Amino acid sequence: MKNLKFHFSLIFLAAFIFSSCNKEETSFTVNSPDTNISVEFTLSKAGQPLYMVNHKSKTVIDTSFMSFDFKDLPALKDNFKVVSTSSNTVNEDWDMPWGEQLTVNNNYNELVVNLEEQSEAKRLLNIHFKVYNDGVGFRYEFPEQANLKEVLITDENTEFNLTGDHKVWWIPGDWDIYEHLYSETKFSEIDALSKRNHENLAATYIPENAVNTPVTMKTTDGLYLSFHEADLTNYSGMTLKVNYKNLKMVSELVGSDRLSGKAKLTLPFNTPWRTIQISEKAGDLIESKMVLNLNDPNEIGDVSYFTPMKYVGIWWEMHIGKSTWDMEGSQDMNTWTEGKSATSKHGATTENAKKYIDFASQNGIKGLLVEGWNTGWDKWLSDADAREGLFDFMTPYADYNFDEVMNYAKEKGVEVIMHHETSAAPLTYEKQMDEAYKFMKVNGINSVKTGYVGQIIPKGEYHHGQWMVNHYHKVLEEAAKMKIAVNAHEPIKATGKRRTYPNAISREGLRGQEFNAWATDGGNPPNHISIVAFTRMLSGPIDFTPGVFNIKFDEYKKDNQVNTTLAHQLALYVVIYSPIQMACDLPEHYMVDGKVHPAFKFISDVGVDWQQSKVLDGEIGDYVTIARQERGTGNWFVGGVTDENERSQSVTFDFLETGKTYKATIYKDAATAHWDNNPQAYEIEEMKVTNESTINVKLAPGGGFAISIMQE
Repeated sequence: MKNLKFHFSLIFLAAFIFSSCNKEETSFTVNSPDTNISVEFTLSKAGQPLYMVNHKSKTVIDTSFMSFDFKDLPALKDNFKVVSTSSNTVNEDWDMPWGEQLTVNNNYNELVVNLEEQSEAKRLLNIHFKVYNDGVGFRYEFPEQANLKEVLITDENTEFNLTGDHKVWWIPGDWDIYEHLYSETKFSEIDALSKRNHENLAATYIPENAVNTPVTMKTTDGLYLSFHEADLTNYSGMTLKVNYKNLKMVSELVGSDRLSGKAKLTLPFNTPWRTIQISEKAGDLIESKMVLNLNDPNEIGDVSYFTPMKYVGIWWEMHIGKSTWDMEGSQDMNTWTEGKSATSKHGATTENAKKYIDFASQNGIKGLLVEGWNTGWDKWLSDADAREGLFDFMTPYADYNFDEVMNYAKEKGVEVIMHHETSAAPLTYEKQMDEAYKFMKVNGINSVKTGYVGQIIPKGEYHHGQWMVNHYHKVLEEAAKMKIAVNAHEPIKATGKRRTYPNAISREGLRGQEFNAWATDGGNPPNHISIVAFTRMLSGPIDFTPGVFNIKFDEYKKDNQVNTTLAHQLALYVVIYSPIQMACDLPEHYMVDGKVHPAFKFISDVGVDWQQSKVLDGEIGDYVTIARQERGTGNWFVGGVTDENERSQSVTFDFLETGKTYKATIYKDAATAHWDNNPQAYEIEEMKVTNESTINVKLAPGGGFAISIMQE
């Protein structure tokens, strides 16, 4: 495997193996390599599995039981005995083909507990723990066995028993969409049901008071916890049901109305890892690579056909109402969200695409995304029953000369990104994939943005259930065979599968920038990213589409705007991680008096593929500052954002190489800047810095700053 380096200097297999344990031996402990975190596994008096987690002698997760309910089979719950255990230590390094850093250390202690049910069927269940310095992962392993061949899981009952009424940053456990704003409450105040039926969501289903993951918490002792899952494969996505009375969460899998259950599986199989990140600093949650490490190594080999890049696109203009996706002018976001008649014109024309290509080639932008180029968009939002076979991904509208655009892009050195909106009809897309991917490769297109807007067809399935998890996985597999990278929108959650399938380059899976253009609730608030960085971003790369310079866009919509300053938008290129980053605004909004906007220089310069990343400071929901070093050049970039509160941020450059002098260009809020009444006020300052330098930067309300640090 390319660039994979193993050094199992600390490995020891079977440190203790019990081929036949005595019945009284029912409690086992495994510690993190630094011994700060410990997990204790125990069988209750009734023989039910349970676990507890401690951090530096304090209990983090109290007595938490584990069990399964099945359709037409007895529950797998208690009356177990431990038949054997094994332990192991692993310390290895592996290289990311692209990512937040080059090399990842994978260091953990593990414990595997093999259980046998004391019944006539003698059903078997193994529980596998891995304990890292930054948290815990555990999963269930159903081995091949004589008396259990196939199961339909109706409930997985994994408990997370909290030790206090923690502060929580959460979105509801929606089975269909992650595009909710985050709430900050005490655990006892979580009210997911109040988030039902948001008028701006194309598909939403919140069956009970549960939260989606990653869900992040802060204890009264100042410890940070984040709960998620890793390696979601052939299983249902997990939400966490809230139990106020006992300060407890219980796994609640996304279901299938067609199955009348949650997940149908044939033995042997493993569940995803249930993960608990634990840190004393908020920033350490972001730097953790535990979720990635809990996935298998790269299975698809070389992915050099994908180049991390910045891109522009015919996209934002549809959201703000300048253009439409279809030629008929019937499909824009006004129609969808407000029921108004559209008066816009088709955005994806040959002439318009060339305009974006020219801007990209002149300003160091390598990619172009064009939405609305292929026929079918006239029925996309207006006819919910006609979504099967709506798009064929090869037939352009009459005003879009596909070959001419492709030739022009090639001439200008700009790579085109394909767009496949499936209209949430996965079976149709699976029939089209082979031909559509071949069409891409013939035309030299190596990456695709997929979309799944709307309720899933067939009825009774949900975006985050097992059936769709398997569909998204099939897309990755088929795309990998054709050497195509996938940026999924309306996706299943990221769970670190990009380690195994590094053609999974980015995804949406959050409330993105576009909500600022048309949301009836006022758009994303100024603190949005200072929460997202410590919640959604813990799961993986985000295609957030930053870079709005025309903050108010009053010429198109007077009732909507972006609720940040311009400098905040620049900072997003560093704060939010993705190997693809869009400069989403219209080319004309990046121009001033016929010249490129001075602040656009940061977007041209900033990297997208990193040697290393460091969180310099941050507090969830308030602010975050991150520094990243670009691969190849050694240049550094820093981004910082704040919430609605003005603040001063100190930046110490001790991450720079000793003995070198760098040129720092600081893009910051002007003294009078404010996210609402003066969002485009900015300043640019240049200075020399070394690793001994420190500066203080003022952030306006809703503001931010960005720094490029170039080697002299």
